[in-house]
Amino acid sequence: MKRTLALGGVAAGLLASAAIAAPAHADEVPAVNLANTNFAAQQVAAFWYGQAKANLISATPYAVETTVPTKHVSTGGVSADDKAGVVGSSGDQKAATGTLKNVNLPKTTGKVFFIGADDKPHWCSATAVQGQYKNLVATAGHCVYDTKSNATTLDKWVFIPGYYEGKTPWGIYVGKTAYTHYDYSVYEDGDRDFAFVTVYNGVLPTEVRGTGHGFYGIYEDYFKAAKVKKAIEAKKETGWSDLSIEPFVDLKSPTGKGKLGDRRNFGSQWVQVDQATIGKSVADSELGDKAPEAFPAGTGVKVDPSNKAEFDAAFAAAPAGKKGNSTETDAWAWSKDLKTLYLKRGETYTKRTFFVNYDVDYKLVGKKLSIGLKDVGTLGSNVGGQGLAYNQKIGTGIFEFGYPSGSHPDGNYAFSGKTLKWAYGKTFKAAAPSMKAEELVGIKSSFTGEGSIGSAWLYRYSNTKRLGYLNGVTIAVSDTDGNKRIDTNVSPYFDGETLAVYKTAAANWSGKIV
Repeated sequence: MKRTLALGGVAAGLLASAAIAAPAHADEVPAVNLANTNFAAQQVAAFWYGQAKANLISATPYAVETTVPTKHVSTGGVSADDKAGVVGSSGDQKAATGTLKNVNLPKTTGKVFFIGADDKPHWCSATAVQGQYKNLVATAGHCVYDTKSNATTLDKWVFIPGYYEGKTPWGIYVGKTAYTHYDYSVYEDGDRDFAFVTVYNGVLPTEVRGTGHGFYGIYEDYFKAAKVKKAIEAKKETGWSDLSIEPFVDLKSPTGKGKLGDRRNFGSQWVQVDQATIGKSVADSELGDKAPEAFPAGTGVKVDPSNKAEFDAAFAAAPAGKKGNSTETDAWAWSKDLKTLYLKRGETYTKRTFFVNYDVDYKLVGKKLSIGLKDVGTLGSNVGGQGLAYNQKIGTGIFEFGYPSGSHPDGNYAFSGKTLKWAYGKTFKAAAPSMKAEELVGIKSSFTGEGSIGSAWLYRYSNTKRLGYLNGVTIAVSDTDGNKRIDTNVSPYFDGETLAVYKTAAANWSGKIV
């Protein structure tokens, strides 16, 4: 299912000379902020670098829309919408063949890390793409847009080229803005399951002190705190991470609401207090059943049974001046913390604890940056960038580069997801109805599982320059012959509308975060 696409704003001028037919309906390329302030981007980088990179190391392949039924399409299916063309890479090259036995792997390929709908760290494959500002990454759309929980985008999104078991050789590149096709953003059309993401300059840590909690604000009730928390998370502008709401007792605000032991009064809490808070010394005349009279608002007193041994121990340990005998038979003593009064009348032993009902407020807290970062330059300056190919004929030879992981349906684990792998195949028309995708292209590939999602399909890959033209991204894998072995990977067909999305993304600058 495809609709026509046009560009609005700056992108329209940039594409005036591009060979794209004018559509009947003009829709802007959807753009969504991932981390649109420097501080927010710093917090994202700190999240992945902090705690000895625990979140990177514990991340697992993203398990959303991976192994799906696909089929070859003999009639109909995908078709070019204009003439075939390419956008240059960081080093244009001649065509390569698929007969190479040893392939030099591209520096541009790596992993994107993010927090999934399950609030856990995950990753997909991705690649750097050449652009005006050398700041562009391409991957599968559902490795950027959250199709699981229907949130707009996945959180704390970063690209790490050359990632290997916690190592970030060229730094971490925090995503700034994500761009996709209108049909994918609105309809989750699998035929447009791709995304281009602009990233900030890369950063490496200069010192790692871990991430500590910082104070954000105090609110009178839980619902106000929750509303602010939701707004911060939605805007992604403040850079605060791991926000949580913590109740605390405002010891400056006693309240007369409720009764001692009343659990219905959620806006306040009874707190055991000491002699100073009670505001009156207990005299001999007050050692009977009557509680002291000069209590603050909302004070309650609780009398518990006691015994002689407990009283004698408390009397012996009581601070000087905080105990005494009124008669031969009556005595009293405060505990060391002055919060419990022990009483003796004849042979009756009791202890009294005093309470004040205080107002309960709510703190909004979160993690703040405490990691030193240094700028390492643009993504393209460090690893280069693949070009872009569009409207290429079916049957074109493609090199696929990614981090496949997981098992075949028969349980065989062919790939670990730890190292970059490659495959070669020629494109054919394909469809995956479960993903609303009727106009895909496929290649024969044994890449398995979640880690291969987002893998780069490179046309005319040069083994010498390690560069080619991006002509697809893996969005799903499939066992098409039913032998319980993955044999096919599929991608959206890159056409003139893909070029339009790419051009819009490539025209936007990101800049530094430190």
